[in-house]
Amino acid sequence: MLTILADAGNIDILINNAGIMYLGITEAFSVEQAKFQMETNYFGAIRVMQAILPSMRKASSGLIINTSSLVGRMSPPFFGTYTATKHALEGYSQALRYEVSPFGVDIVLVEPGPFGTGLLASGQAPAHYKVLETYGELAGVPSAMGENFAQMLQSENAPDPQWVVDAYLKLAEQPFGSRPTRTVVGITWGTDEINNLTQPIQDRILKEMQLESVLGGVSV
Repeated sequence: MLTILADAGNIDILINNAGIMYLGITEAFSVEQAKFQMETNYFGAIRVMQAILPSMRKASSGLIINTSSLVGRMSPPFFGTYTATKHALEGYSQALRYEVSPFGVDIVLVEPGPFGTGLLASGQAPAHYKVLETYGELAGVPSAMGENFAQMLQSENAPDPQWVVDAYLKLAEQPFGSRPTRTVVGITWGTDEINNLTQPIQDRILKEMQLESVLGGVSV
């Protein structure tokens, strides 16, 4: 990343899109497996942002788009370790958005639903197979879910991954201060409703903590 900065001089837009997802009985995934996902989905994004932000703040301009997920705002069963990484990314991005906004830098989140990408194939089987044995028939549900998802995402009515790219482009074209904090793409499963309900409460914290004038009244 530092080499890219040295060659380009500045980076106007950064998109963090790397991701690994495990589907299975949450208890059966090892701590090592949870850490592996966190390294890519959360710590990896932080490393890239910290490499880029100094130049963006110096230029008083820049856009960082962090690719989260619907499950960064809710927690369905069998996605526990993946959901944890996206909740972490959401929390970090929300706080950082407030802090870098006075420098003219926007940080936003794109929250895709299921799309026909290679994300499902990136997973691993739970390491604690003996735990699976104690779950009985429930242990087979995640695999069945994965097969159903795969079939749905290969059908003619499947959401088009291009929609996510279009969301990136739309955010890139919007001027600073007008971009929404979160953009849901594809199947929503109520995430857009969650965002609409909770974002005003989140932003009210600035007033209650008497930070609104310090941070310039960040637009949501």
